[in-house]
Amino acid sequence: MLASIPFPNVSPALFSYKIRQWDFVLMGQDFSLGGFEFAIRWYALAYIFGILVASWLIRRIIRMPNIWPNKNSALTEKNLDSLMTWMIIGIIFGGRLGYVFFYKPFEYISDPISALRIFDGGMSFHGGFLGVIVAGTLFCRKYEISILKVADVIAVSAPSGLLFGRLANFINAELWGRETTVPWAVIFPGYSAQNCIESVVGACARHPSQLYEALGEGLILGGVLLFLVFKTSAFRRTGLLTGVFSFGYGMVRFLVELVRQPDFHYQSLENPVGYALQLSNWGLTMGQILSLPMIGIGIWLIQRSSKV
Repeated sequence: MLASIPFPNVSPALFSYKIRQWDFVLMGQDFSLGGFEFAIRWYALAYIFGILVASWLIRRIIRMPNIWPNKNSALTEKNLDSLMTWMIIGIIFGGRLGYVFFYKPFEYISDPISALRIFDGGMSFHGGFLGVIVAGTLFCRKYEISILKVADVIAVSAPSGLLFGRLANFINAELWGRETTVPWAVIFPGYSAQNCIESVVGACARHPSQLYEALGEGLILGGVLLFLVFKTSAFRRTGLLTGVFSFGYGMVRFLVELVRQPDFHYQSLENPVGYALQLSNWGLTMGQILSLPMIGIGIWLIQRSSKV
């Protein structure tokens, strides 16, 4: 059997408590209370930690006038809290609606109310990205601030949320990669993860694609953006940081999609790889299709910033 790494024994919930059901009779009528589980899950904590770190980083950047043109920050600490509120709304609603429309539109057409059950899981980064764009645009119009300058600030803080989010995906044993024989392959639990095509004997090992994304989208991309902020005059080239983030995320996601297992509803006997767009013997996954515009927009913003 080839070398592989067993999945760590980590629960998706940091803390959980079951509330027992209490049955009682009141005025001749039967009633029940309780009978549910209260849990604090790593995925929810990832959002919270990501937002807290992003807020801390933006606040620090605001307090450093020397990195801004004319020593004038695009934001003030007074309107930072308002910005974070707008961002949270954009991330949650955009991420959920993006998942519904990009990945499972027909399923939710038959049951539209289920699209509102965000706690059932199912969030799309590309949808959240669009949600942040809409929310950020509305915020900038309200406070009469340059959209691109605010976007540059948000871009610097975004990798922290991606890092925590991808680590939470790994802990939840979800969004894993394709089956592989590389030495660092992980044996994810569950029937779906173990339902491999080529694994005949022994456990099925897969690419830990969540960790690839945590490294690329979180640590590496975040490091590049922080270097540009603190070691160069990046804020003096409006749109540069937004362009670098858009291009960097798009490239990392496009490449990781080569080893990441697409959603099962895209797979069939004729399309075992799970391409959303298939042409003869090759194709593109939905993640790759959605990443291509980000790569193009990133290149355009970087070129544009050099002319500012």
